[in-house]
Amino acid sequence: MNVQGPALAWQSVLLVRLAFRNILRHRRRTLLTMLSMTGGYILCAAAISLQYGSYGNAIEFFVKDRTGHIQIHEGNYLQRPRIHKAIAEPDDLARRLINDADVIALTTRVFAPSLAYSEHKNAPANVIGVDVDGEAATTTIIAKVHEGEFLTGQADADGYFSALIGMGLADLLKIGGGDELILISVGADGSIANDIFIVRGLVGTRRSADRLNVYLPLGAAQAFLSMGDRVHEFSLIIRNLGDSVAVADRLGGLLPESLSVDPWERVELTFYKTMQADREAMFVTLGIVVFIVCIGVLNTVLMSVLERTREFGVLKAIGTRPGRIAWMVLTENAILSGLSCLLGLFLALPIVGFMTIVGFELAEPMDVGGVLMSHVRGEFSLRIFAVPFALVVTTAVLVSIPPGIRAARILPIQALAST
Repeated sequence: MNVQGPALAWQSVLLVRLAFRNILRHRRRTLLTMLSMTGGYILCAAAISLQYGSYGNAIEFFVKDRTGHIQIHEGNYLQRPRIHKAIAEPDDLARRLINDADVIALTTRVFAPSLAYSEHKNAPANVIGVDVDGEAATTTIIAKVHEGEFLTGQADADGYFSALIGMGLADLLKIGGGDELILISVGADGSIANDIFIVRGLVGTRRSADRLNVYLPLGAAQAFLSMGDRVHEFSLIIRNLGDSVAVADRLGGLLPESLSVDPWERVELTFYKTMQADREAMFVTLGIVVFIVCIGVLNTVLMSVLERTREFGVLKAIGTRPGRIAWMVLTENAILSGLSCLLGLFLALPIVGFMTIVGFELAEPMDVGGVLMSHVRGEFSLRIFAVPFALVVTTAVLVSIPPGIRAARILPIQALAST
């Protein structure tokens, strides 16, 4: 009969019981050590929640401002935009995309540089033709209209189409709602494009990225640029922002090879890399904080090992293996750090919940793409509590390895001779 399994199980149970007994031997010291690790856990959970929450809000504003979750272009338009690099038969592609299980909304756009004129002024402008209904469903453009109203796809009684212009362009041209705007550009066929539009509203702020933009109804922009029904860009909103790369790669395999399908992480690569670098810096900072906390734990464990020299000597004298003694020290610290994290979890739940639901009001509202963000809120999810748990327990166990090795190397004759 094989009794090795039950014997090992009993030894493990005994090891845990001894670990608990040793933890409770000096209650005051144990309590102080637990409070330091609990404080480190709460600090990490709150910092990670605020970091992920603020970045999540910033990303949501960012992608809803214009990029969307996924963009589709013809060839290398994203790297080298040219007016003739346009997607043909967009209606067929739109029907195909909107029937995809992951896609919940989409819009189409055309782009062109132009010169904008008023009665006495002129300025460079970025013409963006947008699907009126699709743009409203996929972006925050309606929220950015500070004066006037959003676009309509129909011409007025005089045959003029409406336009939305950025606040910066409105200042340069000295025009506002109801005024005429003259645009001159180059059409897709090489002809000179020029037309008159009526300013329907102003968008963004004088410093936002869209301050020099001119938004036109898609049909009017296509006619203005002699593009027929072609478009430069599809912008998609999917069900889960975190799946943008996977969904983009999947769609890229289903659509014609001439089309490039890119998630927002590739469309705005600089922003994404900056965000990732900042997150990594945050984890380095939190790791240093936890390490400093665990240095105090190391001091406590070393003191405990020195006080229990005779005990370890007796254990080795009766045949306990050095590895078992080292493992007992590690187990004690793992249990202590685990209990500290459970206490920290109980205390951190209401704190993180408050930061997520209520958040912190900014002294001055932050302009994100022309939309004012007045609050910074945290994130409430499993990773907010799991990451600090793993960080604190792992670091606490690692710093207990040197004391464990010291305890395992104690010689019985020297330990029994010590007072």
